[in-house]
Amino acid sequence: GNFTLTGTERMKQRPIGILAEALKAIGADITYLENDGFPPLQISGPLKQTSDSVKIKGDISSQYISALLMIAPSLPQGLTLEIEGDLTSKPYVDMTLAMLAQVGINHVWEENKISIAKQTFNEAKLYVEPDWSAASYWYAIAALADEASIFLPGLNGYSLQGDSKITEIMANFGITSQFKDGGVFLKKETKPISRKIFDLKECPDLAQTIIVVCAVLGHDCTFTGLETLKIKETNRVLALQTELAKIGVKLIEKNLSYKLDCSGLFFPEKMFINTYEDHRMAMAFAPLALKIKQLEIEEKEVVNKSYPYFWKDLEKAGFEVVSI
Repeated sequence: GNFTLTGTERMKQRPIGILAEALKAIGADITYLENDGFPPLQISGPLKQTSDSVKIKGDISSQYISALLMIAPSLPQGLTLEIEGDLTSKPYVDMTLAMLAQVGINHVWEENKISIAKQTFNEAKLYVEPDWSAASYWYAIAALADEASIFLPGLNGYSLQGDSKITEIMANFGITSQFKDGGVFLKKETKPISRKIFDLKECPDLAQTIIVVCAVLGHDCTFTGLETLKIKETNRVLALQTELAKIGVKLIEKNLSYKLDCSGLFFPEKMFINTYEDHRMAMAFAPLALKIKQLEIEEKEVVNKSYPYFWKDLEKAGFEVVSI
């Protein structure tokens, strides 16, 4: 059939060319309707496969790689992906392959090549884990609170998700994670923060949460592995720089590292947070309500993308949330 793939104005600014060109290289009929490399796209099918291998950059977005891996078993010739350069967000690729394995799809990964032959998906009952990215905001609340004891159901210590690394990262801020009774208990203990460098290459979706926590705690440190942040729902680096400036904190970019300067940190009585149509901006900055009496966050519905009950859960935890 013929399909048009489009989205919001921001989605039209997010590059899709690497994935579209990879699909075209194996026979897909895809046309850019406005700007080359960006939505909207005109897609005409069915795909007539012309090649069983394709090269794709590994340091831009793991989502492109996961998309190709998921269609590979259904292609007449299967597919071999040759990953060029460093692989960013490797845990997300691992998770994709692990989920495929649960429905009977085998793969071979040798050096920088992942091969999946044409195969049939088996019937299976899959357990969908709770989202560790969403859990990270509760870790942030625990880190910024004077004291905290929080239970998050459904999470376990053997997750496929790369963002489960939040348990290790937040231990630096005195947050302990105890897995029992079908979930994880978070508890805050007094502990000086000593870690100065955070490499978020394998868990970039945690970046906003961790950077905001460090900023609010006045902890000067350096972040690496943020290369993909500029092509997310918004330019997350610029968004963080803009919003952190409202509390006197600078996020300084130098080469491929980002340094926090908290020397001017202050907390105004009232503050407005722009979300830039990005769900993670809203939720990463929400814990600031523990430090600022009146915190107003733009576009509360933006959280519906990944955590639609976020505001209701905050209310259950004792926060006063008012729609205006």
